[in-house]
Amino acid sequence: MSAYMSQESRKIRVAILFGGRSSEHAVSCATAAGVMRAIDQDRYDVTAIGITKTGEWVLAGDDLDRLALRPGQLPEVTGDVRVSLPTAPDRRELTVLAPGQPPASLGEVDVVFPLLHGPFGEDGTVQGLLELADIRYVGCGVLASAVMMDKHYMKLIFAGHGLPVGSYVVIRDADWLRDPEAALDDTAKLGWPVFVKPARAGSSMGISRATDRESLREAVEAARLHDPKVIVESAMFGREVECGVLQGRAGGPPRTSSLGEIVVADAHAFYDFEAKYLNDTDVRLSCPADVAPADESHIRELAARAFDAAGCEGLARVDFFYTPGSHGGPPNIVVNEINTMPGFTPTSMFPQMWAQTGMDYSALIDELIQLALQRRVGLR
Repeated sequence: MSAYMSQESRKIRVAILFGGRSSEHAVSCATAAGVMRAIDQDRYDVTAIGITKTGEWVLAGDDLDRLALRPGQLPEVTGDVRVSLPTAPDRRELTVLAPGQPPASLGEVDVVFPLLHGPFGEDGTVQGLLELADIRYVGCGVLASAVMMDKHYMKLIFAGHGLPVGSYVVIRDADWLRDPEAALDDTAKLGWPVFVKPARAGSSMGISRATDRESLREAVEAARLHDPKVIVESAMFGREVECGVLQGRAGGPPRTSSLGEIVVADAHAFYDFEAKYLNDTDVRLSCPADVAPADESHIRELAARAFDAAGCEGLARVDFFYTPGSHGGPPNIVVNEINTMPGFTPTSMFPQMWAQTGMDYSALIDELIQLALQRRVGLR
């Protein structure tokens, strides 16, 4: 049992970290609001730390409605009371820097819950900062966060472990600047349609569907607004099925959830940002997914293998394309991607899948914090 768990004199101190510099800033705010509403306040002393779009770390208020994500409202972190995390392994105190005031201690933090999506948060950067200070935190470590954030290297890792992945082409910044026509030629070999994505973004930011060379060019330019590295994937035809994974306890194997399925209205060519977060009538999250028992077992096995191949800790969501076999033939199952900090609002698929498996939202939050507290700091 963690030393922190034996402390009877005070609650466990949890710092909720959200916002950030990525294009998924608003999604992160909404996620934080959901977690702060559901976390067990009798057990945990919660401090909310927001990262502004320009990178300042500030003490966030308790107005959770302001952090809600809805049509016409994209929440944003604001504030002028700066927060500093400890920078030495032998100290765990948070420091606040209010305008015109001397630095003041906010007390020790036992665990950080980084609810950050996208670059400069989900990609190993914040994880590295916390590792330097020997601060325990929820979720994957530096390597898994960084590699799984990059869809190119994610696919390389999965293919190297024998997991099924789709066909793709990577367009690096230098490739596009040197000879965009040659990059388009290489990509067109995938056939049509294709999906064009920033290599290191999430929440469907910057993703486009291209059906010819001209729309491909426009899609690459749109993706490059989010990331100079772009990945182009062959269109996969099948149902979009997801599986939640939690780290095993005490060195045990990963635990997998019931499956969920995303069904998107015809008005959307794919599961885009608007369908995910702004118009809940355009998408249906079906949980449990209607999948044959043998296929569900296989998908859950693949999800656990992907979690291990990536070196994940804490949590992840693994997304698949799934086509049932016809006339007694085998199903077609392809790993689309893994998310090391999946959507985590109360209505997101990851919490819904675990609720269906028997662990409700509040219990899921508690389990993730306990997993973080029980793992050692330093090399693991």
